[in-house]
Amino acid sequence: MTTPSVSAAPAHYAVDMLIVGGGINGVGIARDAVGRGLSVLLCEKNDLASATSSASSKLIHGGLRYLENYEFRLVREALSEREVLLSNAPHIVHPLRFVLPHDKNLRPAWMIRIGMFLYDHLAKRSPRLPGSRKLDLRKVPQGAPLRTSLHTGFEYSDARVDDSRLVVLNAMDARERGAHILTRTECVALRTSGGRWQATLRDVDGTDITVDAGILVNAAGPWVERLQRLAILAETGETESATPPRSKLRLVKGSHFTVPKLYEGNWAYILQNADGRIMFVIPYQDQYSLIGTTDVVYQDDPSAVHISDEEVRYLCDIVNSYFVKQIKPSDMTWSYSGVRPLYDDQAGNASAVTRDYVFDVSGGKEGKPPLLSIFGGKITTYRRLAEHALEKLAPFTSKPKGWTATAPLPGGDMPNADPAAYAAKFARRYEWLPESVVQRLVGAYGTLAEGIVGGATSLHDLGLDFGLGLYEREVRWLVEHEWARTAEDILWRRTRLGLHADDGMSQRLTTWLEQNRT
Repeated sequence: MTTPSVSAAPAHYAVDMLIVGGGINGVGIARDAVGRGLSVLLCEKNDLASATSSASSKLIHGGLRYLENYEFRLVREALSEREVLLSNAPHIVHPLRFVLPHDKNLRPAWMIRIGMFLYDHLAKRSPRLPGSRKLDLRKVPQGAPLRTSLHTGFEYSDARVDDSRLVVLNAMDARERGAHILTRTECVALRTSGGRWQATLRDVDGTDITVDAGILVNAAGPWVERLQRLAILAETGETESATPPRSKLRLVKGSHFTVPKLYEGNWAYILQNADGRIMFVIPYQDQYSLIGTTDVVYQDDPSAVHISDEEVRYLCDIVNSYFVKQIKPSDMTWSYSGVRPLYDDQAGNASAVTRDYVFDVSGGKEGKPPLLSIFGGKITTYRRLAEHALEKLAPFTSKPKGWTATAPLPGGDMPNADPAAYAAKFARRYEWLPESVVQRLVGAYGTLAEGIVGGATSLHDLGLDFGLGLYEREVRWLVEHEWARTAEDILWRRTRLGLHADDGMSQRLTTWLEQNRT
């Protein structure tokens, strides 16, 4: 039996809404819109979450440092969304405690205490997230990895997330509700006709697809202005604008890397630096510490972004100023960088540029179809961004209000939003599965894990073993249900096994995918 190929897309679609961009904002809007009764098509020129949305700090957080810039609305909204995601996606969103060592030469203690108080009280907080507290670092385990000169710290709650899986799950739910999700399909041309958008999409094989859409949503991330210019030229009928508008986009690069874990413990650290920035050290996949992020103004090709030697040294220096265990660039086991498409609010410092989202809405009058372009945003608030986008477009849709606040994402419908209890039940049902495989399957797929394992009664029933507990049955699922096409899709954006996989595992996957693609 061969794995079914991704079904060929029709040559033409007519929909209410065309969304360009398969990052978190695009799939979030697709899910919300189709759930309100709109017909939706989303296209992504690469894989889902192949750019900014898989290059985050892997956190669902309010943004403690944004309080310094008086962005109280953004922090309140993010803290509220933290609770929503803990309830609706408990398999991929988990509580995490953060320790902030206090350096009296940087922010004063009174400022940190006020910030912690606001963080605890700006939005409703569930018992799953204990409040903040002051620590004597000389008397608690959290202080052991740190330099002895650090005596005082503060501890508070936030959450971690598998960012690329969050994107995929939103896309899956959108598709289940009727949306068309076309990956590896680029929007190459736009024009307007009869008050509607006429788009030409081109898939990876070079086949053109036409889309007739009433609304165009530009969720292209770092490429948002490129698509916006294409749309403006389509509306005016010109081939080139004589006076391009001032750019509203500010690209800021954020880089991270991993090292062998710096400490034993399931808490994270948030570290202050003399330049006013903060950075994180986060437990990652049991064996590693994830370190980041940077804020560097970026003007090159977003698809070619990578960490620089200067960024590596910068992050190493901050870590070494706090931790007893020292790190150097050669300790790095993996690195990644992403480009944040922020709204240019004219802030002088890249770190101070708002992370809030801004919509640019045009058209909708005089026969011009509506266009909504998205600048900024953060992964924590993607669901509210989607709701606000649909509110902006309400004059053109006349559809009911939002519904996603209480709707679990695929796999998140476990009793009491308790992944540990569900994993224990899953392990009893499939007692022949290794514990590590149980934890990974439930942690990635939640209740969908039952559909992957199905009626199997032994490891042999799962098919070919690619290594690290990844079996053929799971790979088939990823191809058939999650748009996976390459070994990179599977190892780095679906299973997160890439950090542990060797070249042989990647090659086995590549060979299997080639042999089973019909």
